[in-house]
Amino acid sequence: MSDHASAGNITVMGVTGLPEFRPGDDLAGAVADAAPWLENGDIVVVTSKIVSKVEGRLVAVTGDADARDAERRRLVEAEAVRVIARKNRTLITENKLGIVQAASGIDASNVAGDELALLPADPDASAAALRAGLRDRLGVDVAVLITDTMGRAWRVGQTDAAIGSSGLRVLHKYAGQIDRQGNELVVTEVAVADELAGAADLVKGKTGGMPVAVVRGFAVTDDGSTARDLIRPTGEDLFRLGTEEALAQGRSEAVLVRRSIRFYTDEPIPEDAIRKAVGVALTAPAPHHTKPVRFVHVKERRKELLDAMRAQWRADLAADGWSRERIDRRVKRGDLLYGAKEIVLPFLVREGAHTYPDPQRAEAERTMFTIAGGAAVQGLLVALAAEGIGSCWVSSTIFCAPVVREVLGLPDEWEPLGAVAVGYPADGPLAPRPPREPGDAFTQA
Repeated sequence: MSDHASAGNITVMGVTGLPEFRPGDDLAGAVADAAPWLENGDIVVVTSKIVSKVEGRLVAVTGDADARDAERRRLVEAEAVRVIARKNRTLITENKLGIVQAASGIDASNVAGDELALLPADPDASAAALRAGLRDRLGVDVAVLITDTMGRAWRVGQTDAAIGSSGLRVLHKYAGQIDRQGNELVVTEVAVADELAGAADLVKGKTGGMPVAVVRGFAVTDDGSTARDLIRPTGEDLFRLGTEEALAQGRSEAVLVRRSIRFYTDEPIPEDAIRKAVGVALTAPAPHHTKPVRFVHVKERRKELLDAMRAQWRADLAADGWSRERIDRRVKRGDLLYGAKEIVLPFLVREGAHTYPDPQRAEAERTMFTIAGGAAVQGLLVALAAEGIGSCWVSSTIFCAPVVREVLGLPDEWEPLGAVAVGYPADGPLAPRPPREPGDAFTQA
């Protein structure tokens, strides 16, 4: 027994002798006739299906199985505010009541073969009406729960949960209380109404024709809360996106989340994450079914390479007539590669390129391969960003290709495509940026 119940035992009793309900029937009268033994403080737990029936929440459909299924799927979509997940023929939705469950609560069980049942339009109001009706007929003050069967995140199987409530504190909050070991409880909340719904379902069952049960012995308090208070607000839901929404958002933000990161944490980057990003990059379009891009993850020779590149850079700037002080300031920008957690170098290899006798087509072939290399580099950057890993592409290796090939021992036909600094962003997780306004970068012809 939970410590938010009264001392002693809790008893769950089925209510027998109820009729097969139809639209317009008197639910309160039927329950009062079948359970004249109700007492103050009892909790009357009612399957939502009979509430839907008496409230006329039935939809006539054809008896043909395929047509009935098609109509059911149409109703599921109509009752849904959003579709959260699809798996095979199952849809998980948020319905108009704010409840997340399979098929928007549309049910074909325990109804005639040519009918489908929608959930009650306002289960809390239905619970309040039944409670008032039982008070009028029997003179007792009971709480009422209206329940429906649903699955649970992270758990296999279904259970009954409260979708309507009246006269019962639906949540028991333990925050601020002290447990037996002296620990202060911080966030614990018990969904009392759902616990009672599940307990009552042990008696009601799904096929026994007993849609109402009574829980006795539980300490009933009424704080004015209803089952709607059990629905987690979207802003507090850590898993607010369904599968389809998450995938759609990921697709829309995949490129926008990439940005140039110049400062990194010391947190190590998993080798598998880099290999995976390279694998994604290699899906970029390539000419003539070739593999024009290679990636080198620089490890042991990293400092040797960066020092050699820096020396070449300084020599080039000195040859341009720059002063030592100006060179120092300019070369300091190259510290980005020294500070990165990892460095990946992309190279263009023109294996399989076609040869042409005229300069125009030869240059077009060269451009085509170069574009393919750029696409692969962008793919690498985006793939890293999708894993929450920052990166920054810099052009430095392009300006000292012989030095890079010599230090790394690479063939002369490998053309550097810059360097990619890799690491977790020092300023926090990556976030998508809004797309730029194309302006004069986009025209029609």
